[in-house]
Amino acid sequence: MKKEFTKRVLSSIIIAPIALFFIFKGSVFFDFFLCVIFFVTVFEWLKMSKKLKIIKFFGILFLFLSILNAYFLRNTYGTEIFVFVILISILTDLGGYIFGKIFKGPKLTKISPNKTYSGAIGSLIVSLIGSLIYIEYISNSSLLSFQNGYAPHSIEHILLTLFIILVISLISQIGDLTISYFKRLAKIKDTGSILPGHGGLLDRIDGIIFAIPFSYIIFNFTIY
Repeated sequence: MKKEFTKRVLSSIIIAPIALFFIFKGSVFFDFFLCVIFFVTVFEWLKMSKKLKIIKFFGILFLFLSILNAYFLRNTYGTEIFVFVILISILTDLGGYIFGKIFKGPKLTKISPNKTYSGAIGSLIVSLIGSLIYIEYISNSSLLSFQNGYAPHSIEHILLTLFIILVISLISQIGDLTISYFKRLAKIKDTGSILPGHGGLLDRIDGIIFAIPFSYIIFNFTIY
């Protein structure tokens, strides 16, 4: 666990600043960043789904729509909202990994033997705590301004914020399990080896590519 965790941390230390640069820089830099992600993930998906011809096209279509929604999410609602969604997904993955390794316990599903109930609960806890810290101390205090006029820090505002974080976290977990399911069908452990400690890029962003389109829909209904 320690060796794998160290690889994950080192990879994240290298990847995070690069990703944040393109996200905050925006414009053609962000467009280029999204294009690279799209082509790499499509390559990994095609390699993984070569024995799953029926779903190959739908996977490419979903990746395209997810990347397109990432473009709209950042350019419509701003960098802070975009980072907010990405942060929830990363913390969900991190919480599941840490809690699952420490507390172990019953397996969550046969789709992914490493997933446990303790990991699923840990994903929600870590994403919730980390996201609230981000909202309160790192981002602009008006990060989430809701259509229905709830005042910041009111009970209604807090409950809606908690609900949004938990929903995005759950969707991120579903994304993780979905990619794990297809990896199981393809009989492979990782979608690639581009990221030490993580595997392929698709392994790293499996939850994010699901969280982004659903988040865009959620914010369309809750934020002006």
